[in-house]
Amino acid sequence: MKRKLSVLLTCILMAGLIISGCSSGSSTKEEKNKNLNYPARQIELVVPFAAGGGVDLAARTVADYLSKEWDQPIVVTNKTGGGGIIGAQYALKESKPDGYTVLVNNNSSTSLHEAGTSNPTLTIEDNKFISRIATGSMAYAVKADAEWDNFEEFSEWVKANPEKLTWASVGPAGISAFAVAQWLESIGVEYNSTKMVSSEGASDSAAKVAGGHVVLGVHTVGEFAPLVDSGKIKLLAVQSPERNPLYPDVPTTVEQGFKGLTVKWWSGLSFAPGTPDEIVNKWDKAIEKMQKDAEFIKQLEKVKLEPGYLNSEDFTKEVKNETNIFKQLAEETGIRK
Repeated sequence: MKRKLSVLLTCILMAGLIISGCSSGSSTKEEKNKNLNYPARQIELVVPFAAGGGVDLAARTVADYLSKEWDQPIVVTNKTGGGGIIGAQYALKESKPDGYTVLVNNNSSTSLHEAGTSNPTLTIEDNKFISRIATGSMAYAVKADAEWDNFEEFSEWVKANPEKLTWASVGPAGISAFAVAQWLESIGVEYNSTKMVSSEGASDSAAKVAGGHVVLGVHTVGEFAPLVDSGKIKLLAVQSPERNPLYPDVPTTVEQGFKGLTVKWWSGLSFAPGTPDEIVNKWDKAIEKMQKDAEFIKQLEKVKLEPGYLNSEDFTKEVKNETNIFKQLAEETGIRK
């Protein structure tokens, strides 16, 4: 009897120690986050694209919000070149993983670069993803006086005349190229039977469409807005689950019978691998809070972007999934060089 009682007491004691250990581990983590002395100085937000673009404008809304929230200066630095790779390399490989250098990235410097390049300078594994902050729905634009009134009519014309389709893109592995490739695949048209015309960016692509130099432009709704509003180009479809509030009369690709078109523009935040999890967590929680702030939403609307928060774990999964889809598309179409 004494032996059984002794064994029982030993088991109770061990269970107590295990529970105590788990509780202690949990409270230690909470305590770490609570007592984290971060940020204690200026933070640099690195934008690997030119000032005035979508990523840059998203970065500045984040900087404005968090500098007030944390009472520390947050400066935006534009480091351009290489389709976003030069700035990304600086933030992810040349800076200390201490939380004071943050990359404001998008598809170009992550999934598109890895999928469209045989020997990518950076891969998504070089990013410690923090949060996704904004998205932009892709839109299909043609000249204002073009013969087509909707995307279905236009797609039927392309099926019959693939060699007449010219479209603008910043390069063979730009977001426009992947959007066009995915759409052409969905309607059974060979990607290489159409012709890409290089542009210097969304505004140049839109101008080429308006001037009749190319038939089609595919960029975000917001990037096309100036020439849509001035009556020089028109949108045939918006690629999103719901109609875009900027142009509620333009039907979505889904409404017009097109399924499986997933390409979308996004902007998010990354640290260099090795950055402490506590700092990543602090940023993620702050971004989650920011997404509910009325002033932040108003600022996003001004720059014609959509809220698109994903936490660190979901953002990481999303980018990995997107990269796999883009890699397959690049191999099937010959986009990858």
